[in-house]
Amino acid sequence: MALLHTPGLRAAACEVRHESPCKVIPCFWRGKYFSSGREPAENQVTPMLRHLVYKIKATGPITVAEYMKEVLTNPAKLLGIWFISEWMATGKNAAFQLVELGPGRGTLSGDILRVFSQLGSVLKNCDISIHLVEVSEKLSEIQALTLTEEKVPLERNPGSPAYMKGVTKSGIPISWYRDLQDVPKGYSFYLAHEFFDVLPVHKFQKTPQGWREVFIDIDPQASDKLRFVLAPCVTPAEVFIQSDETRDHVEVCPEAGVIIQELSQRIALTGGAALIADYGHDGTKTDTFRGFCGHKLHDVLIAPGTADLTADVDFSYLRRMAEGKVASLGPIKQQTFLKNMGIDVRLKVLADKSDEPSRQQLLQGYDMLMNPKKMGERFHFLALLPHQRLHGGSHPMNECQSKPSPSPVAGFGELAWR
Repeated sequence: MALLHTPGLRAAACEVRHESPCKVIPCFWRGKYFSSGREPAENQVTPMLRHLVYKIKATGPITVAEYMKEVLTNPAKLLGIWFISEWMATGKNAAFQLVELGPGRGTLSGDILRVFSQLGSVLKNCDISIHLVEVSEKLSEIQALTLTEEKVPLERNPGSPAYMKGVTKSGIPISWYRDLQDVPKGYSFYLAHEFFDVLPVHKFQKTPQGWREVFIDIDPQASDKLRFVLAPCVTPAEVFIQSDETRDHVEVCPEAGVIIQELSQRIALTGGAALIADYGHDGTKTDTFRGFCGHKLHDVLIAPGTADLTADVDFSYLRRMAEGKVASLGPIKQQTFLKNMGIDVRLKVLADKSDEPSRQQLLQGYDMLMNPKKMGERFHFLALLPHQRLHGGSHPMNECQSKPSPSPVAGFGELAWR
């Protein structure tokens, strides 16, 4: 096998000649795809914590004031408004499912449910149900503690597609599944927040002989160490590389493609939408595979199993996987999405209720979220919607539904309430 030379991995590679036949990596993975993090430890790894950790890694330590105001101005609840806005824009269907992939500890779903409760007058005639796709039994139990009503016992049926059921604190039915395909089909809104960046990727390097996949091998000079090498010949995953690819190093995630295709088929068939929010790029970056241990960058090949592994999401690949079935909007930067979602109004409401020192702290937190040199351009949003949503058409409606009319998609255009 040939030695791999890429900027992010060069330090881990060393010279090697390998005379063995071409070996390939199987195209299936046995990772916990629908889990947003490692098994729960003493420190609760909430979506907010992950958001803060990434920001600190990118821009340096923050003050206590910035930390407090970051939490106050965090955009999580704006996602709940996004789903309600889409529900209203498409005719106020009599029922909808909210489906979250990899819900972590349930914090984000909890924030969205609180928005639903606060806007109960808008949703009073809508039958809502919550569906969480989570393979980790431990995390699902923590999600249940976060979201469900203690007085209503959970129903557990390990052999059923819905292996756990309950009722949220606001009285909404909630169910857990191990796979997206097990979630009942129907008019649904799907949320994947910091989910796709933890799915496994195949890595490829362009060579004079064509594309060669990056493998991980044992270092011949140290039997207890690993190193990156290049496959000596073509491997099956190369089919995922575009023929007009101009980068010299790419990462592809077949599992993400499968999930996007499933989401697209469901949305095209029954309506609804999907909102994908993650750290990523639009087909421009190369080597983004990295590890984090103890909130610090960690060599991905050292002490495997002790660090969280991640790779930036290639949104251009997700869009290609959805083409033909549904329309896509984005990816757009967090700065643009939050501004379109009304974060400026939210800031003003909070600032008007604060004294001057608190007001300045709010502005600092806002700057961290929106400044292009900080977090404003690092986090991106992508929406998948039925083609009819953007062209003024509609899905078949029952007699109780209002006729939908075209309106801007919240976050991707001016937010409009009807």
